[in-house]
Amino acid sequence: MARAAVSGVAATALLALAAPAWASSTVPLHSAHQGSTAADFQQQCADSRFADRPADHDGWHFVLPGGPSAGGFESLTLTFDNGSDTVDVTVPDTADAYPDALYPAGQNGSRLIHAYLFTPAGWTLVDGSATISGQGDRFNLSHTCAGQPTPESPTPTPTTTPESPSPTPTVPESPTPTVPESPVPSDGTGGGGGDDDGSLPVTGAAVTTMALVGVGLIGGGVALVALRRRRDGITFTS
Repeated sequence: MARAAVSGVAATALLALAAPAWASSTVPLHSAHQGSTAADFQQQCADSRFADRPADHDGWHFVLPGGPSAGGFESLTLTFDNGSDTVDVTVPDTADAYPDALYPAGQNGSRLIHAYLFTPAGWTLVDGSATISGQGDRFNLSHTCAGQPTPESPTPTPTTTPESPSPTPTVPESPTPTVPESPVPSDGTGGGGGDDDGSLPVTGAAVTTMALVGVGLIGGGVALVALRRRRDGITFTS
């Protein structure tokens, strides 16, 4: 009987120790911490766990409250918004690009109630859930350490060679007509000199010559008329 009682006590103790492992559950991220950014949350960059954080990454520290009945973290699934899409990150996961780790409570503790994660700076924590080894209501974002986003390099603008403009056809210029200049009358050299309006002077010798020529022409004309009449008055007989 005593041996049976001892065996029963031992079995009960083993079941009690194993019970937390059998009672795993899923708890959500505290609703008040949904939509948080590292820059806007409580900053504690002096946390030694952030010592290896790259300067262009945000550091996140999550904690599981509730005492021994909550057990510890088994895994966390966190959803972030990177500005153009959502990214799901699992902690722990050594295969992804986001450094993370689970830590126990105290140096000799066995309950993994601390979770650390580094993500590119500027991401927003949208939501999350955690699988724990006990029972609890939620897990919390404890504090953060914001990094400095790496500035994006501007996209180079392709250089295009401007097309050579089509040659403009040369239109031959029409020759400008040359207008002959009006002759400038020279000053007269006759005895009377030139008039003020630039006309040529008329001398007395030229007037006399013209009169004589006119008289001669008139006399010649009269002689021709008389000769013609005389000829017309002659009658030829056989």
